[in-house]
Amino acid sequence: QVQLVESGGGLAQPGGSLRLSCAASGSIGLIYLMAWYRQTPGNEREQVAGITTSGRQVTNYADSVKGRFTISRASADKTVHLQMDNLKPEDTAVYYCKAYYGVADVTWGQGTQVTVSS
Repeated sequence: QVQLVESGGGLAQPGGSLRLSCAASGSIGLIYLMAWYRQTPGNEREQVAGITTSGRQVTNYADSVKGRFTISRASADKTVHLQMDNLKPEDTAVYYCKAYYGVADVTWGQGTQVTVSS
């Protein structure tokens, strides 16, 4: 089993920055992909960014955050960060970390609130 804990959410002004972290525990050696999603009330979760956690690093981003958000990893402990710059009010959401591990297992973190407002 894998457990995830997010941290780093909070309030930022438009144009500001926040850095989210996702720490994995448990069977972290089985994790091969981690991703950040976000969700606003009444909407489905959407993927924001993803990163492979072993071997060659591969990343992907939603068009809405390209050039503003950066996902990175610390391979040793499978911690993943999401650096969010030039934040916009439409980035306001609950952000969730997701890990893919084993054969076809997934797990989610509890979520962290990000609010962008002046």
